[in-house]
Amino acid sequence: MFLHRIKLLTLAGFTVWIDVSWLILAALLTWTLALGEFPRIIPNLPTATYWWMGLAGAVGLFISIILHELTHALIARRYDMPIAGITLFIFGGVAELHKEPTSAKAEFLMTIGGPITSMVLGTILLVIANAGQGALSAAALGVVDYLGDLNWILALFNLIPAFPLDGGRVLRAGLWGWMNDFARATRIAAGAGEFFGIAMILYGILEFATGNAIAGVWLFFIGFFLHGAAGAARQELAVRRTFAGLPVSVLMQRNPIGVAPDLSIADLIEHYFYRYYFKAFPVLRDHELVGCSMAKDVRDLPPGDRTRIRVADVMHPCSSEIVIPPDLEAFEALIKMQGGRHSRLLVVEEGRLHGILALSDMLQYLSLKQELDGTIQDSSLSASRTRETRAGGLAQPYQAAP
Repeated sequence: MFLHRIKLLTLAGFTVWIDVSWLILAALLTWTLALGEFPRIIPNLPTATYWWMGLAGAVGLFISIILHELTHALIARRYDMPIAGITLFIFGGVAELHKEPTSAKAEFLMTIGGPITSMVLGTILLVIANAGQGALSAAALGVVDYLGDLNWILALFNLIPAFPLDGGRVLRAGLWGWMNDFARATRIAAGAGEFFGIAMILYGILEFATGNAIAGVWLFFIGFFLHGAAGAARQELAVRRTFAGLPVSVLMQRNPIGVAPDLSIADLIEHYFYRYYFKAFPVLRDHELVGCSMAKDVRDLPPGDRTRIRVADVMHPCSSEIVIPPDLEAFEALIKMQGGRHSRLLVVEEGRLHGILALSDMLQYLSLKQELDGTIQDSSLSASRTRETRAGGLAQPYQAAP
């Protein structure tokens, strides 16, 4: 979902990330405000002032989205729904929920908190702008007034009943409470999101054709994003229902390939890396996992030393990111794969390696379920295999769009 994230800060226990795509949004917003919006509403100011106003507007949007998403995260924590983090990207921000809401009430409260925060913040800023006339400079008043309006726009846009916008999640919570069927509620809300996305795409094309190029392009891409995200939610539901409750011991490869600690590096390369094409192997002593050996650990060794140096000399402890117990739910393992960008996990119990869970095997299982049951129309998991992205792949985003 995201191009590349940079860790920004930790707020109330949540990690805040910024995707490089958000920098594009910040630059476009600063440019639009400095050369278009602020000169129009507050004429005859120095050019440098307009640029500072544009930058302040972009920073204000950043803070507004963070507060919006932080509210989602804090309420989610209250209802035992862990949020993996908050990420800002080109279409706004997401608070990543890796588990389904615990109830319709919990989803409603978690979702509605974001727009309410934006409304409260917008109202406070508008009151400050109104009360500050005469005390604040024209430039400061312009920025505060703009951010007040922007927060209300942010809140109202997010309340449109189109998944994955907040309004779409409110719709799902209502349908879920009424029908007592989470899956059906998700399909209906996702369908509304796909419809609204198409409508925005068509409206964007119309705006572009009638001369409003910038608005048309933004509407087109936001509509494209919403349509894709809504479809992904429908696909995620199928993936979740396939793997939920299924232990990884059912899907893992038994009798996994491991290497002995006294194996030479030359033999490791020739008989394992070049034969099986894996980039890492578990190091086993009597089936007990004693470490991991990776291609990057041996690539810089001089050829003359590879017959002398043993695996035990270069191996390192296996990261907890790639070790899972056999009774772990397969869907949780899938999230772990995406979060750490791993395609293979070691299934370990009491220090002994029982098997290896491979993403390719999960894909095959999913494909068979689709063929035999006919219940899965498509799978976002295949895209996950190609991208090997984090979380967010199958994470549930609680979104604030600009």
